[in-house]
Amino acid sequence: MASRYEFAKIEKKWQRKWEETELFRVFEDPHREKRYILEMFPYPSGELHMGHVRNYAIGDVIARYNRMCGYNVLHPIGYDAFGLPAENAAIEHSVHPRKWTYDNITKMRRQLKTLGISYDWDREINTCDPEYYRWGQWLFLKFMERGLVYRRKAAVNWCPVCETVLANEQAKGGLCWRCESMVEKREFEQWFFKITEYAEFLLNDLEALTGWPERVKVMQRNWIGRSEGAMVDFALEDGKTVKVFTTRPDTLFGATFFLLAPDHPLVDEIVKETLRRKEVEKFRKRVAAETEIDRTSVEIEKNGCFTGTYVINPVNEERIPIWLADYVLMEYGTGAVMAVPAHDQRDFEFARKYDIPIKVVIQPDGQALDAATMKEAHVGEGVMVNSGRFNGMSSVEGAKAVTEFLKEQGKGDFAIDYRLRDWLISRQRYWGNPIPVIYCERCGVVPVSEEDLPVLLPEDVEFGKKGISPLTTVEEFVNTTCPRCSRPARRETDTMDTFTCSSWYFLRYTSPRESGMPFTKKAADYWMPVDQYIGGIEHAVMHLLYARFFTKVMRDMGLCKVDEPFTNLLTQGMVVKDGAKMSKSKGNVVEPGYIIDKYGADTARLFILFAAPPERELEWSDQGVEGCFRFLNRAWRVVYENMSSFAEGKSLPLDELDRDLRRMIHRTVKRVTEDVERFDLNTAISAVMELINANYKYNESKNRSARNGELLRELTEKLILLLCPFAPHICEEVWEKVGGRESVYLQPWPSYDETLAKAEEITMVVQVNGKVRDRISVPADISEEEMERVALSSEKVEKYTAGKRIAKVIVVPGKLVNVVVS
Repeated sequence: MASRYEFAKIEKKWQRKWEETELFRVFEDPHREKRYILEMFPYPSGELHMGHVRNYAIGDVIARYNRMCGYNVLHPIGYDAFGLPAENAAIEHSVHPRKWTYDNITKMRRQLKTLGISYDWDREINTCDPEYYRWGQWLFLKFMERGLVYRRKAAVNWCPVCETVLANEQAKGGLCWRCESMVEKREFEQWFFKITEYAEFLLNDLEALTGWPERVKVMQRNWIGRSEGAMVDFALEDGKTVKVFTTRPDTLFGATFFLLAPDHPLVDEIVKETLRRKEVEKFRKRVAAETEIDRTSVEIEKNGCFTGTYVINPVNEERIPIWLADYVLMEYGTGAVMAVPAHDQRDFEFARKYDIPIKVVIQPDGQALDAATMKEAHVGEGVMVNSGRFNGMSSVEGAKAVTEFLKEQGKGDFAIDYRLRDWLISRQRYWGNPIPVIYCERCGVVPVSEEDLPVLLPEDVEFGKKGISPLTTVEEFVNTTCPRCSRPARRETDTMDTFTCSSWYFLRYTSPRESGMPFTKKAADYWMPVDQYIGGIEHAVMHLLYARFFTKVMRDMGLCKVDEPFTNLLTQGMVVKDGAKMSKSKGNVVEPGYIIDKYGADTARLFILFAAPPERELEWSDQGVEGCFRFLNRAWRVVYENMSSFAEGKSLPLDELDRDLRRMIHRTVKRVTEDVERFDLNTAISAVMELINANYKYNESKNRSARNGELLRELTEKLILLLCPFAPHICEEVWEKVGGRESVYLQPWPSYDETLAKAEEITMVVQVNGKVRDRISVPADISEEEMERVALSSEKVEKYTAGKRIAKVIVVPGKLVNVVVS
């Protein structure tokens, strides 16, 4: 039996051999079908955590399995290296962000190699390398040429702790996505990517992503937020108009007041001649200090301020007052709202508070609403009343008819609106990709010439000045000459959001040493799309949406032919300990290095893959790690014990025990194959464990001379092949011991005889909270883990558990599964 020391020696031996033989290096081969397996690349924080280990171990199993299935597998790695932590480290520890980042990359590279991940290290990339970020700048210029980049003054999300601007996606709920500080609103000149130009494509093409989790697609649909309705022109008393988008044109006759966002640009103009100016300014200042989460919360009372001015309702020519309201945001719609208090709850509460008239224009079936006695708004459909020529129409019919009327009158039209807003990419930070733009007093905004790329980050930079981007203090960087007129000019000092770097890195992997383009079309067309992408659900509406946007733009530029970057997506669950996410502040962090030193990389990988299904939360267990270490020792021992039997070359007639074991071998190969294909990696490992148990029982039932050597050879070889994606080092070692002349990963994935693999079937009852919801035919020898997996994947069960928390799953072996939800 190998000791812990021998396991460590084995792992170093095979990691060295893989590197020396370049086993995992790949090239385009038009005669072979490809598989592109990719895990989201890490930020180089310096230390791998167990979440990293889980992510990369899952990807490595899939990569190794596909390689053995005969595919040409691309499995690369790199580092998402720009970002705030490096700059903060510069301030806190007086170390340059470049040195901090590159030192951390060196540490993480060593840790990843220690885990034995099958990366093609020749394709390693680093987004803070000028050879990478020059192409990010090039893409910025190409986006600009296509009208997808613009600059404007805008109220933006500002994190006072990180001291930088945040995109809407990074300030959800009014909190900074990094430090969770309350976000403020400030006005700056900012650069935007026009992602809204692709909103319809981003929404519609979700339907083609059948390999993505539905909840990720739902999150993207909701974030894009397509709404059908009408764009309506309300006239100001001076003859100018202000546009409003509404999904309920059928309620227009019920608009009794009009709302503007406090920061709407029209406000200054309409109040400058009124007696309400001071009150309006006071209100605007108060709202500016509030967080978006407070302004939009349904639990906090809404506040407003009358402007002293009016608009004209286009359907009935009624003069209605203009108010400012804290719950109206400039970022959504047009920043203006027609307020219909009888049919919108927030408008209803606002009208009651400020004693504004309420007018019912939609009566629900079988009811007669009275505005004077209403306790809440009626927000549903019904029949139109108090709406002139449209009385008696249904809401649906009336919405269309009112919009047609507005169109005829030149006061509105049918419209589609999106919740999605253009992507704000400006960051007032040093450690990012410089925006390749120059400001010239004569020529205006001038893009940097392509031949002058990359715009390099200066090395000599002073950090720590509050509220100032470090780049603004570097005169040699700021002061330049205009590429058009050669006069003195100044360089843009904002850098790009780091998500711009991660929005195309998967394409750079296809030809990472290309110097004349971001990547070659030939390589991209061979490798793309990524066949399996693996990463966290937290990236659903940031990275994953931005990467889809970039891919579609680059397709339209002719750089690649794919519509979508990722065919299949697996979102792995978190690793938790003592019921909480691992964090240093909670004192519940388990360092991967400690586990590897004590038990070996194969044990760390095996536990992280066995403890829970990949998409579920994983609860750390020291006992579970010990159990996986013992299992690998058992696997080692049984291989050596089997070798002593099949070395004699005995091929005896099969008796009943032999036939049972042979059926078990083929059933296991089938189970593991099917489980790996559907990412049920924990049950695949369980199946291998059961095979080893059967092997031990067989050996105990017969003395050595009575054992069938050829059968044990078949079992041993298939056992090693089945286990090797999960525990690569020990499997390479024992494969060599049993006579393998080449790497185990150059062997084909084991096959099975369908007749031998077929098991007797039983009917498994599936309950949800004790009520029968499904009956499923399953193999008679199905394991408890497999029973649970099959039950939870039942469409009928999913119907009754959707949106609910699964408290526990009770398994009665061979009979039923009861899913308890709350």
